[in-house]
Amino acid sequence: MTTKVRVENLYKIFGKSPQEALKRLQEGASKDDILRETGNVVGMADVSFSVDEGEIFMVMGLSGSGKSTLIRCINRLITPTAGNVYVDDIEISRLEYSQLKEIRRTKLAMVFQHFGLFPHKTVAQNVEYGLKVRGTPSKERQEKARIALEQVGLEGWADRYPSSLSGGMQQRVGLARGLATDPEVLLMDEPFSALDPLIRREMQDELIQLQRTVKKTIVFITHDLSEALKLGDHVAIMKDGFIVQLGTPEDIVDNPADDYVTAFTQDVDRGRVLTVGSVMRRPEPLIAGRDQVRQAMFRMRELRRDGLFLVDHQNKPVGLVIDQDVATAARKGEHDISRVTRTDFPTTSPETYLADIYNTVATGLPIAVIDESDKLVGFINQWDVLANVANPIETAGADDSFGHKPVTEDSLEGRVSQAFEDEGS
Repeated sequence: MTTKVRVENLYKIFGKSPQEALKRLQEGASKDDILRETGNVVGMADVSFSVDEGEIFMVMGLSGSGKSTLIRCINRLITPTAGNVYVDDIEISRLEYSQLKEIRRTKLAMVFQHFGLFPHKTVAQNVEYGLKVRGTPSKERQEKARIALEQVGLEGWADRYPSSLSGGMQQRVGLARGLATDPEVLLMDEPFSALDPLIRREMQDELIQLQRTVKKTIVFITHDLSEALKLGDHVAIMKDGFIVQLGTPEDIVDNPADDYVTAFTQDVDRGRVLTVGSVMRRPEPLIAGRDQVRQAMFRMRELRRDGLFLVDHQNKPVGLVIDQDVATAARKGEHDISRVTRTDFPTTSPETYLADIYNTVATGLPIAVIDESDKLVGFINQWDVLANVANPIETAGADDSFGHKPVTEDSLEGRVSQAFEDEGS
């Protein structure tokens, strides 16, 4: 994977003597100590991360955490006190202004929280603006603006003025303006935070869909952890200018780094963050043409499973064998496992969110997890789902042989019913 943006040991200190404050900070002084002793404000301290090409990298933090300072250092709207920012191995903070201007015109685009649309220009003219500044010929920029508006679902609004658009539509115009210049990196500074909750969720969904097509490298700033977990391939959580945790959404939810992160994750809908692939178990399948009823019975006892999948010699599932059916067949002296194999078994992919299989696992049958080649890579059942969507504090204990926390039906039966009811409501 190609690294598109790289940030190394980045600091930003506001005040009259930033280098003095930087020295004190590196010696171990706190942010409050530095403010009291020097009058300087630490906006950001020792921030490092990398963003791969085509990924959405989320930076989450509350007001004053340093997240907006960070994104402005990436395109050097703010000059860092120390550290380095690279875009395609070009060191941004060392460029002359003419070189920086060219990088901003060709590689970077920014989408702001408050739209920043020109009220006296039409939607199309707003989208064309960055291209016009770049010196793009009129016909070419009109065509690029048309394509960008089509990408954000506003192709019929080109001749309208911003005042006639809703907040969500205005934000789409802002996004189209960023896309029209075809930037390699899109910087988004809390672009959805001014929108109503319903419109905000719609914009999040649309960005996910759009990203599947445009595949931009996106650095996205937010104060909403749910938004960060929903959109991000990786998430950096900031506090007091520092990154306190960086990882995948699953990492953040499953292994919060400290009490600060734990407080944020307690109310997160884990079913909308954790994927099947992150919690599935090893399948230990039966092999068609090799295993028979007796082997299936012993394997289920050994593994303490109430069902096993039957696969062909290409490891593709062809059926599901249930313990009750095997027991009945064994009592009758049946040997052929195909006679007790159910072919109408449920399947899912590793990328599926747990919340999207609530109704399926409610049937009580294990679900086969298959990859893009239709090969069996794991399985998941009702109790696996509940052990991971329930509060981990309540289900803490020794890991089982698969690395899963043990749960009991008594402790989780109420929650599984509630989860399915909530999902259906």
